[in-house]
Amino acid sequence: MPAERDPATNGGIDRDVCKLVHQFAQRLDSHVRRVADELGLTASQVVALRELSEPITARELANRMSCEASNATFVLDRLEQQGLVQRQPHPTDRRAKQIVLTPQGRRRRATVLRHLDDRSPLTPLTPDQQEALRDLLQALVG
Repeated sequence: MPAERDPATNGGIDRDVCKLVHQFAQRLDSHVRRVADELGLTASQVVALRELSEPITARELANRMSCEASNATFVLDRLEQQGLVQRQPHPTDRRAKQIVLTPQGRRRRATVLRHLDDRSPLTPLTPDQQEALRDLLQALVG
């Protein structure tokens, strides 16, 4: 059974964790923006390309990007104009379209992933520490 937590002392730990998570989120955001600038993309386009590892619907992409569907649609429109994605009929849902990377889009995504890995804010951690961090964060967000 876990020990009783004293709010007077535990508040400091909660506060520290919240502060550190916020600082790290800002660092990740800055990294994505830097990569976007280097590649002539927007940060949202970088995130979309990172998330398009397989064909998915625009709604699923919005969920993965943690944004509104209308924002994901706007980003997809721009990526489609650049020839990086195509909207195709969904194989099992006639009402839906799936987003598929074009050959140019796959090359662009590979470049994005390389740039994201370069100087990643996670670089100071060993692979085991990165996995442990992922597992801890997954436990917190469910």
